[in-house]
Amino acid sequence: MNNGINSFSLEGKVALVTGASYGIGFAIASGFAAAGAKIVFNDIKQELVDKGLAAYAEAGIEAKGYVCDVTDEDAVNNLVKTIEEEVGVIDILVNNAGIIKRIPMHEMTAAEFRQVVDVDLNAPFIVSKAVIPSMIKKGHGKIINICSMMSELGRETVSAYAAAKGGLKMLTRNICSEYGGHNIQCNGIGPGYIETPQTAPLRERQPDGSRHPFDQFIVAKTPAGRWGKPEELVGPAVFLASDASNFVNGHILYVDGGILAYIGKQP
Repeated sequence: MNNGINSFSLEGKVALVTGASYGIGFAIASGFAAAGAKIVFNDIKQELVDKGLAAYAEAGIEAKGYVCDVTDEDAVNNLVKTIEEEVGVIDILVNNAGIIKRIPMHEMTAAEFRQVVDVDLNAPFIVSKAVIPSMIKKGHGKIINICSMMSELGRETVSAYAAAKGGLKMLTRNICSEYGGHNIQCNGIGPGYIETPQTAPLRERQPDGSRHPFDQFIVAKTPAGRWGKPEELVGPAVFLASDASNFVNGHILYVDGGILAYIGKQP
């Protein structure tokens, strides 16, 4: 194993980041590229893959993009086979693809609940299962699951998401338990509230210049007093993808500005 700073290098590693056309996945993949990794990503539609390829090219990153529905086991197996043939054995997997449906539980259909669990929990199982045999053969591998604050905390309207992300936390620990002996490390990252295009409407100033109520709520609940930036997930992700974390396994690293440590201000 490398010592010191070189242990953070991803030189020559092949990294698959699911759903990484934009947002958190794109930020993590870009950080991996800067650390020397070869980047491969997928998305569910060709137009999203094209959008991602354009964004990587603009950032000066050589990336390969594939269309693949991560909930489709046959499609995922074919994707992994293709990546192994065209790029190389996957050293690092980031299960980033995810969806959320904000619907009160008593109004949510079972089909809607299942869809969220399918993308946010079943898909990480399917993709991890597809890459593990080659990692075993190679004698090393890194799997990083993008968990959530909702792996620990509940909130109104996110029953399916919280159930799936709580399950993903335990899948992370179980992959560690089952494959740690093969020198495979499986850890999670739990982002706090991050400034992405999806959360932009929640941060818009109100007509009177005040913060959006949800923005006020999050800032008050966060000791850092602000939202996180996608690039602030890069250091933790590079650490968990590199030899620097070879004895870190089954851990969820919350990058949340301190929310989970804090009971909140007294009203």
